[in-house]
Amino acid sequence: MHILMISDVFFPRVNGVSTSIATFRRGLCENGQHRCTLVVPRYGAGDPPDPGVHRVAARRVPMDPEDRLMIGRALDRALGGIDARGVDVVHVQTPFIAHSAGVRWARRQGLPVVETWHTHFEEYFHHYVPFLPRRLLRVAPRSVSRRQCNAVDRIIVPSPAMEQVLRAHGIERPITVLPTGIDRREFAGGDRAAFRRRHGIPADRPTLVYVGRVAHEKNIDFLLDMLVELRPRLPGVLLALAGEGPAVPHLRRRVRELGLADAVQFVGYLRRDGELQDCYAAGDLFVFASRTETQGLVLLEALALGVPVVALAVLGTREIVLPGRGACVAPDDPAGFAAVVSSLMHDPDARARMARAGPAFAAEWDTDVTARGLIAVYEALARGPDTSPADVVAARA
Repeated sequence: MHILMISDVFFPRVNGVSTSIATFRRGLCENGQHRCTLVVPRYGAGDPPDPGVHRVAARRVPMDPEDRLMIGRALDRALGGIDARGVDVVHVQTPFIAHSAGVRWARRQGLPVVETWHTHFEEYFHHYVPFLPRRLLRVAPRSVSRRQCNAVDRIIVPSPAMEQVLRAHGIERPITVLPTGIDRREFAGGDRAAFRRRHGIPADRPTLVYVGRVAHEKNIDFLLDMLVELRPRLPGVLLALAGEGPAVPHLRRRVRELGLADAVQFVGYLRRDGELQDCYAAGDLFVFASRTETQGLVLLEALALGVPVVALAVLGTREIVLPGRGACVAPDDPAGFAAVVSSLMHDPDARARMARAGPAFAAEWDTDVTARGLIAVYEALARGPDTSPADVVAARA
Protein backbone atom coordinates (compact mmCIF):
# COMPACT_ATOMS: atom_id res chain seq x y z
CA MET A 1 0.00 0.00 0.00
CA HIS A 2 1.01 3.61 -0.57
CA ILE A 3 -0.03 6.01 2.18
CA LEU A 4 0.05 9.78 1.81
CA MET A 5 0.54 11.43 5.21
CA ILE A 6 0.06 15.18 5.68
CA SER A 7 1.05 17.02 8.84
CA ASP A 8 1.50 20.58 10.08
CA VAL A 9 4.46 19.43 12.18
CA PHE A 10 7.43 17.09 11.82
CA PHE A 11 11.11 16.93 12.72
CA PRO A 12 13.20 18.97 13.33
CA ARG A 13 10.28 20.27 15.42
CA VAL A 14 10.42 17.95 18.43
CA ASN A 15 7.17 16.89 20.07
CA GLY A 16 4.98 13.84 20.52
CA VAL A 17 3.27 14.23 17.13
CA SER A 18 6.59 14.27 15.26
CA THR A 19 7.75 11.23 17.21
CA SER A 20 4.49 9.38 16.57
CA ILE A 21 4.62 10.05 12.82
CA ALA A 22 8.25 8.95 12.56
CA THR A 23 7.65 5.82 14.64
CA PHE A 24 4.62 4.65 12.67
CA ARG A 25 6.22 5.53 9.34
CA ARG A 26 9.31 3.48 10.19
CA GLY A 27 7.14 0.56 11.26
CA LEU A 28 5.12 0.73 8.03
CA CYS A 29 8.09 0.85 5.71
CA GLU A 30 10.50 -1.56 7.40
CA ASN A 31 9.11 -4.70 5.76
CA GLY A 32 9.22 -3.12 2.29
CA GLN A 33 5.57 -3.88 1.54
CA HIS A 34 4.28 -0.38 2.24
CA ARG A 35 5.24 3.10 1.09
CA CYS A 36 4.64 6.28 3.04
CA THR A 37 4.99 9.72 1.47
CA LEU A 38 4.98 12.56 3.98
CA VAL A 39 4.07 16.20 3.27
CA VAL A 40 5.17 18.59 6.03
CA PRO A 41 6.40 22.17 6.58
CA ARG A 42 9.85 23.38 5.64
CA TYR A 43 11.67 24.63 8.74
CA GLY A 44 15.03 25.60 7.28
CA ALA A 45 18.59 24.42 6.95
CA GLY A 46 18.18 21.95 9.80
CA ASP A 47 15.55 19.86 7.99
CA PRO A 48 16.79 16.24 7.99
CA PRO A 49 17.14 14.87 4.43
CA ASP A 50 14.62 12.18 3.49
CA PRO A 51 13.57 11.30 -0.07
CA GLY A 52 10.09 10.32 1.10
CA VAL A 53 9.40 13.69 2.74
CA HIS A 54 8.06 16.65 0.72
CA ARG A 55 8.86 19.95 2.45
CA VAL A 56 6.37 22.78 1.83
CA ALA A 57 7.16 26.49 2.12
CA ALA A 58 5.94 27.77 5.48
CA ARG A 59 5.75 30.92 7.60
CA ARG A 60 6.83 31.39 11.18
CA VAL A 61 4.00 31.31 13.71
CA PRO A 62 3.63 34.50 15.80
CA MET A 63 4.58 33.96 19.48
CA ASP A 64 5.68 30.39 18.70
CA PRO A 65 9.18 30.30 17.17
CA GLU A 66 9.29 26.49 17.10
CA ASP A 67 6.37 25.98 14.71
CA ARG A 68 5.69 26.74 11.06
CA LEU A 69 2.46 27.35 9.14
CA MET A 70 2.43 25.87 5.65
CA ILE A 71 1.47 28.32 2.92
CA GLY A 72 -1.83 27.15 1.44
CA ARG A 73 -0.93 27.63 -2.22
CA ALA A 74 2.41 25.89 -1.73
CA LEU A 75 0.70 22.93 -0.04
CA ASP A 76 -1.86 22.68 -2.83
CA ARG A 77 0.96 22.67 -5.40
CA ALA A 78 2.82 19.96 -3.51
CA LEU A 79 -0.29 17.77 -3.37
CA GLY A 80 -1.04 18.51 -7.02
CA GLY A 81 2.32 17.02 -7.94
CA ILE A 82 1.50 13.66 -6.34
CA ASP A 83 0.14 10.94 -8.63
CA ALA A 84 -3.14 9.98 -6.94
CA ARG A 85 -3.29 6.74 -8.93
CA GLY A 86 -0.53 5.34 -6.73
CA VAL A 87 -2.09 6.38 -3.41
CA ASP A 88 -4.38 4.07 -1.43
CA VAL A 89 -5.19 6.12 1.69
CA VAL A 90 -4.69 9.71 2.85
CA HIS A 91 -3.69 10.07 6.51
CA VAL A 92 -4.02 13.54 8.05
CA GLN A 93 -2.01 13.98 11.26
CA THR A 94 -2.99 17.48 12.45
CA PRO A 95 -6.18 19.57 12.45
CA PHE A 96 -4.86 22.77 10.87
CA ILE A 97 -4.06 23.52 7.22
CA ALA A 98 -3.01 19.89 6.75
CA HIS A 99 -6.57 18.85 7.54
CA SER A 100 -8.35 21.23 5.16
CA ALA A 101 -5.94 20.68 2.25
CA GLY A 102 -5.64 16.94 2.84
CA VAL A 103 -9.37 16.26 3.04
CA ARG A 104 -10.04 18.45 0.01
CA TRP A 105 -7.40 16.63 -2.06
CA ALA A 106 -8.54 13.18 -0.91
CA ARG A 107 -12.18 13.86 -1.77
CA ARG A 108 -11.24 15.24 -5.17
CA GLN A 109 -9.30 12.04 -5.90
CA GLY A 110 -11.98 9.74 -4.48
CA LEU A 111 -9.62 8.42 -1.80
CA PRO A 112 -10.45 7.43 1.79
CA VAL A 113 -9.07 9.68 4.49
CA VAL A 114 -8.21 8.93 8.12
CA GLU A 115 -7.12 11.46 10.74
CA THR A 116 -5.18 10.95 13.96
CA TRP A 117 -6.35 13.18 16.81
CA HIS A 118 -3.19 13.49 18.86
CA THR A 119 -3.98 16.43 21.13
CA HIS A 120 -6.59 17.44 23.71
CA PHE A 121 -6.58 21.08 22.62
CA GLU A 122 -9.18 22.43 25.00
CA GLU A 123 -6.95 21.58 27.96
CA TYR A 124 -4.07 23.83 26.97
CA PHE A 125 -5.14 26.67 24.66
CA HIS A 126 -5.54 28.96 27.70
CA HIS A 127 -1.77 28.79 28.27
CA TYR A 128 -1.12 30.45 24.91
CA VAL A 129 -4.06 32.85 24.54
CA PRO A 130 -4.79 33.79 28.18
CA PHE A 131 -6.47 37.03 27.15
CA LEU A 132 -9.50 35.12 25.80
CA PRO A 133 -12.25 33.80 28.11
CA ARG A 134 -11.68 30.25 29.34
CA ARG A 135 -15.22 29.26 28.35
CA LEU A 136 -14.57 30.29 24.73
CA LEU A 137 -11.28 28.39 24.75
CA ARG A 138 -13.12 25.24 25.78
CA VAL A 139 -16.10 25.58 23.44
CA ALA A 140 -14.15 26.49 20.27
CA PRO A 141 -11.89 23.37 20.22
CA ARG A 142 -14.94 21.17 20.71
CA SER A 143 -16.67 22.76 17.74
CA VAL A 144 -13.55 22.40 15.58
CA SER A 145 -13.01 18.76 16.57
CA ARG A 146 -16.65 17.91 15.86
CA ARG A 147 -16.57 19.51 12.41
CA GLN A 148 -13.19 18.11 11.37
CA CYS A 149 -13.55 14.59 12.75
CA ASN A 150 -16.95 14.15 11.15
CA ALA A 151 -15.45 15.19 7.79
CA VAL A 152 -13.17 12.13 7.50
CA ASP A 153 -13.83 8.40 7.17
CA ARG A 154 -12.18 7.25 10.38
CA ILE A 155 -10.46 8.74 13.42
CA ILE A 156 -7.44 7.27 15.21
CA VAL A 157 -6.81 8.20 18.85
CA PRO A 158 -3.91 7.08 21.04
CA SER A 159 -5.95 6.10 24.11
CA PRO A 160 -9.46 5.09 25.24
CA ALA A 161 -9.61 8.30 27.29
CA MET A 162 -9.26 10.35 24.10
CA GLU A 163 -12.00 8.33 22.43
CA GLN A 164 -14.30 9.23 25.31
CA VAL A 165 -13.43 12.90 24.91
CA LEU A 166 -14.28 12.89 21.21
CA ARG A 167 -17.52 10.98 21.69
CA ALA A 168 -18.53 13.55 24.30
CA HIS A 169 -17.87 16.25 21.70
CA GLY A 170 -20.35 14.67 19.30
CA ILE A 171 -18.02 12.83 16.93
CA GLU A 172 -20.02 10.24 14.99
CA ARG A 173 -17.38 8.75 12.71
CA PRO A 174 -15.75 5.37 13.54
CA ILE A 175 -12.90 5.70 16.03
CA THR A 176 -9.97 3.30 16.38
CA VAL A 177 -7.83 3.37 19.52
CA LEU A 178 -4.24 2.86 18.39
CA PRO A 179 -1.40 4.03 20.65
CA THR A 180 1.98 4.98 19.27
CA GLY A 181 4.48 2.23 19.91
CA ILE A 182 8.13 2.48 20.81
CA ASP A 183 11.07 0.90 19.07
CA ARG A 184 12.65 -1.14 21.86
CA ARG A 185 15.88 -1.34 19.88
CA GLU A 186 16.14 2.42 20.30
CA PHE A 187 15.54 2.19 24.05
CA ALA A 188 17.65 -0.78 25.03
CA GLY A 189 20.68 0.99 26.48
CA GLY A 190 21.49 4.12 28.40
CA ASP A 191 24.73 5.01 30.20
CA ARG A 192 23.87 6.42 33.62
CA ALA A 193 27.46 7.12 34.63
CA ALA A 194 28.39 8.83 31.35
CA PHE A 195 25.46 11.25 31.52
CA ARG A 196 26.22 12.14 35.13
CA ARG A 197 29.87 12.78 34.29
CA ARG A 198 28.98 14.99 31.32
CA HIS A 199 26.61 17.11 33.39
CA GLY A 200 28.57 17.21 36.62
CA ILE A 201 26.11 15.14 38.65
CA PRO A 202 27.79 13.10 41.42
CA ALA A 203 27.29 9.35 41.03
CA ASP A 204 25.48 9.08 44.37
CA ARG A 205 23.31 12.18 44.14
CA PRO A 206 19.56 11.32 44.26
CA THR A 207 18.25 12.41 40.87
CA LEU A 208 14.80 12.76 39.36
CA VAL A 209 14.46 13.15 35.61
CA TYR A 210 11.83 14.81 33.42
CA VAL A 211 12.04 14.43 29.63
CA GLY A 212 9.67 16.20 27.26
CA ARG A 213 8.68 19.48 25.77
CA VAL A 214 9.23 22.27 28.29
CA ALA A 215 5.80 23.82 27.79
CA HIS A 216 3.19 25.27 30.12
CA GLU A 217 0.70 22.47 29.53
CA LYS A 218 3.24 19.91 30.78
CA ASN A 219 2.63 21.15 34.36
CA ILE A 220 6.31 21.40 35.22
CA ASP A 221 5.49 24.12 37.76
CA PHE A 222 3.87 21.32 39.75
CA LEU A 223 7.17 19.43 39.80
CA LEU A 224 8.96 22.50 41.16
CA ASP A 225 6.37 22.85 43.92
CA MET A 226 6.78 19.13 44.61
CA LEU A 227 10.54 19.61 44.86
CA VAL A 228 10.07 22.26 47.54
CA GLU A 229 8.09 19.70 49.57
CA LEU A 230 10.60 16.94 48.88
CA ARG A 231 13.88 18.64 49.81
CA PRO A 232 13.44 18.45 53.60
CA ARG A 233 12.91 14.68 53.27
CA LEU A 234 15.61 14.13 50.66
CA PRO A 235 18.43 16.67 51.03
CA GLY A 236 20.61 16.99 47.98
CA VAL A 237 17.92 15.83 45.54
CA LEU A 238 18.29 17.05 41.94
CA LEU A 239 15.62 17.45 39.26
CA ALA A 240 17.07 17.24 35.74
CA LEU A 241 14.80 18.80 33.10
CA ALA A 242 15.56 17.61 29.56
CA GLY A 243 13.91 19.38 26.66
CA GLU A 244 13.23 22.79 25.17
CA GLY A 245 10.10 24.86 24.81
CA PRO A 246 8.32 28.14 25.48
CA ALA A 247 8.13 27.67 29.26
CA VAL A 248 11.91 27.65 29.84
CA PRO A 249 12.23 31.39 30.76
CA HIS A 250 9.24 31.17 33.10
CA LEU A 251 10.58 28.04 34.81
CA ARG A 252 14.05 29.52 35.25
CA ARG A 253 12.45 32.50 37.03
CA ARG A 254 10.40 30.20 39.25
CA VAL A 255 13.47 28.14 40.13
CA ARG A 256 15.16 31.31 41.38
CA GLU A 257 12.04 32.51 43.24
CA LEU A 258 11.64 29.16 45.02
CA GLY A 259 15.31 28.97 45.97
CA LEU A 260 15.87 25.84 43.90
CA ALA A 261 18.88 26.96 41.87
CA ASP A 262 21.04 24.20 43.34
CA ALA A 263 18.30 21.56 42.95
CA VAL A 264 17.22 21.97 39.31
CA GLN A 265 19.37 21.45 36.22
CA PHE A 266 18.18 22.37 32.73
CA VAL A 267 19.96 20.04 30.31
CA GLY A 268 18.23 21.19 27.11
CA TYR A 269 17.35 19.22 24.01
CA LEU A 270 19.00 15.80 23.71
CA ARG A 271 19.53 13.75 20.55
CA ARG A 272 17.81 10.38 20.34
CA ASP A 273 20.99 8.56 19.29
CA GLY A 274 22.19 7.78 22.80
CA GLU A 275 22.25 11.10 24.63
CA LEU A 276 18.53 10.93 25.44
CA GLN A 277 18.76 7.31 26.59
CA ASP A 278 21.68 8.22 28.87
CA CYS A 279 19.56 10.95 30.44
CA TYR A 280 16.72 8.58 31.28
CA ALA A 281 19.17 6.07 32.74
CA ALA A 282 20.77 8.75 34.91
CA GLY A 283 17.56 9.12 36.90
CA ASP A 284 16.63 7.19 40.02
CA LEU A 285 13.02 7.99 39.15
CA PHE A 286 11.25 9.53 36.15
CA VAL A 287 8.67 12.11 37.27
CA PHE A 288 5.77 13.42 35.20
CA ALA A 289 2.83 15.66 36.12
CA SER A 290 1.15 16.53 32.81
CA ARG A 291 -2.64 16.46 32.84
CA THR A 292 -3.04 16.88 29.06
CA GLU A 293 -1.33 13.80 27.61
CA THR A 294 -3.36 11.76 25.16
CA GLN A 295 -0.83 8.95 25.65
CA GLY A 296 2.51 9.80 27.28
CA LEU A 297 5.27 8.28 25.13
CA VAL A 298 8.05 9.49 27.42
CA LEU A 299 6.65 7.27 30.18
CA LEU A 300 7.03 4.21 27.96
CA GLU A 301 10.54 5.26 26.98
CA ALA A 302 11.53 5.51 30.65
CA LEU A 303 9.95 2.16 31.45
CA ALA A 304 11.67 0.49 28.48
CA LEU A 305 15.01 1.60 29.93
CA GLY A 306 14.14 0.25 33.36
CA VAL A 307 13.64 3.64 35.02
CA PRO A 308 10.78 3.60 37.59
CA VAL A 309 8.05 6.16 36.87
CA VAL A 310 6.07 8.33 39.29
CA ALA A 311 3.31 10.26 37.55
CA LEU A 312 -0.21 11.58 37.65
CA ALA A 313 -2.71 9.21 36.05
CA VAL A 314 -4.82 11.60 33.99
CA LEU A 315 -6.33 11.17 30.51
CA GLY A 316 -3.98 9.04 28.37
CA THR A 317 -1.42 8.32 31.08
CA ARG A 318 -4.02 6.21 32.90
CA GLU A 319 -3.21 3.42 30.41
CA ILE A 320 0.49 3.49 31.29
CA VAL A 321 0.81 4.37 34.98
CA LEU A 322 -0.31 1.00 36.30
CA PRO A 323 0.55 -0.75 39.59
CA GLY A 324 3.04 -3.57 39.20
CA ARG A 325 4.11 -2.45 35.72
CA GLY A 326 7.06 -0.26 36.64
CA ALA A 327 5.10 2.87 37.52
CA CYS A 328 3.46 4.39 40.56
CA VAL A 329 0.46 6.75 40.59
CA ALA A 330 1.01 9.88 42.69
CA PRO A 331 -1.65 12.19 44.17
CA ASP A 332 -2.45 15.36 42.28
CA ASP A 333 -0.97 17.67 44.90
CA PRO A 334 2.70 18.57 45.40
CA ALA A 335 2.95 17.33 49.00
CA GLY A 336 1.33 13.98 48.20
CA PHE A 337 3.46 13.52 45.09
CA ALA A 338 6.58 14.33 47.13
CA ALA A 339 5.60 11.74 49.74
CA VAL A 340 5.45 9.00 47.08
CA VAL A 341 8.80 10.05 45.62
CA SER A 342 10.39 10.18 49.07
CA SER A 343 9.09 6.74 49.97
CA LEU A 344 10.53 5.19 46.81
CA MET A 345 13.83 7.01 47.05
CA HIS A 346 14.29 5.56 50.54
CA ASP A 347 13.35 2.06 49.33
CA PRO A 348 15.91 0.76 46.81
CA ASP A 349 14.31 -2.70 46.77
CA ALA A 350 10.97 -1.25 45.62
CA ARG A 351 12.73 0.73 42.90
CA ALA A 352 14.57 -2.39 41.77
CA ARG A 353 11.28 -4.30 41.45
CA MET A 354 9.79 -1.47 39.38
CA ALA A 355 12.92 -1.33 37.22
CA ARG A 356 12.53 -5.03 36.39
CA ALA A 357 8.81 -4.72 35.60
CA GLY A 358 9.08 -1.69 33.30
CA PRO A 359 10.79 -3.20 30.23
CA ALA A 360 8.36 -6.14 30.11
CA PHE A 361 5.41 -3.75 30.13
CA ALA A 362 6.98 -1.49 27.49
CA ALA A 363 7.46 -4.54 25.25
CA GLU A 364 3.67 -4.78 24.95
CA TRP A 365 3.77 -1.42 23.12
CA ASP A 366 6.33 -2.46 20.52
CA THR A 367 6.17 -0.73 17.14
CA ASP A 368 5.68 -4.05 15.36
CA VAL A 369 2.36 -4.50 17.16
CA THR A 370 1.10 -0.94 16.66
CA ALA A 371 2.21 -0.81 13.01
CA ARG A 372 0.17 -3.94 12.28
CA GLY A 373 -2.84 -2.21 13.82
CA LEU A 374 -2.36 0.83 11.58
CA ILE A 375 -2.02 -1.34 8.48
CA ALA A 376 -5.33 -3.00 9.40
CA VAL A 377 -6.96 0.46 9.53
CA TYR A 378 -5.60 1.33 6.09
CA GLU A 379 -6.69 -1.98 4.58
CA ALA A 380 -10.18 -1.56 6.03
CA LEU A 381 -10.48 1.93 4.53
CA ALA A 382 -9.24 0.70 1.15
CA ARG A 383 -11.93 -2.02 1.16
CA GLY A 384 -14.73 0.39 1.93
CA PRO A 385 -16.03 2.81 4.58
CA ASP A 386 -18.10 0.14 6.35
CA THR A 387 -15.18 -2.26 6.86
CA SER A 388 -13.65 -2.32 10.33
CA PRO A 389 -9.98 -3.08 11.11
CA ALA A 390 -11.17 -6.06 13.17
CA ASP A 391 -12.80 -7.54 10.05
CA VAL A 392 -9.48 -7.20 8.19
CA VAL A 393 -7.57 -8.96 10.96
CA ALA A 394 -10.16 -11.75 11.07
CA ALA A 395 -9.95 -12.17 7.30
CA ARG A 396 -6.17 -12.48 7.49
CA ALA A 397 -6.44 -15.14 10.21
